[in-house]
Amino acid sequence: MEKITAIKGIKDILPQDTPIWHQVELTARKTFECFGFCEIRVPIMEKTALFQRSIGETTDIVEKEMYTFRDRDDELLTLRPEATASVIRAYIEHNLLASDPVTRLYTMGPMFRRERPQKGRFRQFHQIDVELFGDDKPASDAEVIFMLMHFLQAAGIEKLSLEINSLGCKACRPIFSKAVVDFLKGAERTLCPDCQRRINTNPLRVFDCKVETCGSVIADAPRILSFLCTECSDHFSEVKGYLNTLKLPYDINPQMVRGLDYYTKTAFEVKSGALGAQNSLAGGGRYDGLVSFLGGPDVPGIGFGIGMERLIACLPPVDINPHRTDIFIAALGAHAQKIAFGLTQELRRSGISAAMDYSDKSLKSQMKRADKLNSTYTLIFGDKEIDENRAELRDMSTKNQQRLPLDHLLEAVTNILKER
Repeated sequence: MEKITAIKGIKDILPQDTPIWHQVELTARKTFECFGFCEIRVPIMEKTALFQRSIGETTDIVEKEMYTFRDRDDELLTLRPEATASVIRAYIEHNLLASDPVTRLYTMGPMFRRERPQKGRFRQFHQIDVELFGDDKPASDAEVIFMLMHFLQAAGIEKLSLEINSLGCKACRPIFSKAVVDFLKGAERTLCPDCQRRINTNPLRVFDCKVETCGSVIADAPRILSFLCTECSDHFSEVKGYLNTLKLPYDINPQMVRGLDYYTKTAFEVKSGALGAQNSLAGGGRYDGLVSFLGGPDVPGIGFGIGMERLIACLPPVDINPHRTDIFIAALGAHAQKIAFGLTQELRRSGISAAMDYSDKSLKSQMKRADKLNSTYTLIFGDKEIDENRAELRDMSTKNQQRLPLDHLLEAVTNILKER
């Protein structure tokens, strides 16, 4: 029979790896909640129309990468390729604006895109996503960027670089877009097929192209910062001023774009030297038109996403303590096994990590098992100890033993473990 393996680009997170995931997630929750953000959990599946509208039907994600299918009711559904659209859908549907005019939300979980697997990039990947609705002030932009950098540093990431840009607004961005189209019109033949198509559908996406020939053409293209209106220019200056106040170093990257019309003003990206060529670790920006574009109130928004796999790949090697068992019960003989079984369950119910071996192996084998489980103590008793109403408790680090009365075993063990 053929062996069934995991789907290409979708990997298991094994027990030896989960402690670092827990640590990163805990750091994220602590950091974001210090800044007033609350966790929201959104479905991994949405109506396809949500992503078609939010991401754009002409984008590579929608055209090539989404996992989309029809359910039994003939409704078109999609596994979420990103989290922002789902969070906004929930924000609108549950009228979260009514409870707080400035709403701060974060979520984490799996996303799905059918793209070529490579280092740090998978078909099922995990993201940490943060969204702030209801405040369009430059201080909010700087706060969100500062929180992102603070979290990454708290998680243990080194060699970080921050890049920022302004994308303009509905007043100045179309002028820039036209200038880019005019510039590219004479160079279509040197562009890749995707960029040739983008000239007419989404010209600013050309700046994102990784094809070398396209990059050489774009190097001389117009830059958005030369086209900003007064409002956008002032906003960007204030954002930079706040980042300077926070002593947060950054580089201005005038080629950074977001290819969708509802993105406005501030955009940012964090890169890591530990990732090689694919060095983008996190990115985000302001999207003041997206909530209303999806049918909600006209409120501004800004957010970012972090790839969990990429983040963890950037972490320096750490010695995370393996799972520790508080006590292993080595019971010898059928009668002792029955007593040990009940005691093990009672200890677990008391919040103590307890284990035993149900196969009635030799004491030597059971002690090896206790070592493998990284047990703090081992409780040893057999028929002889039962007759004498006692058990031996061994400290596995010092090898010292103490005698405990069998008829008050649960209380005695519990007290010793809580005092440790």
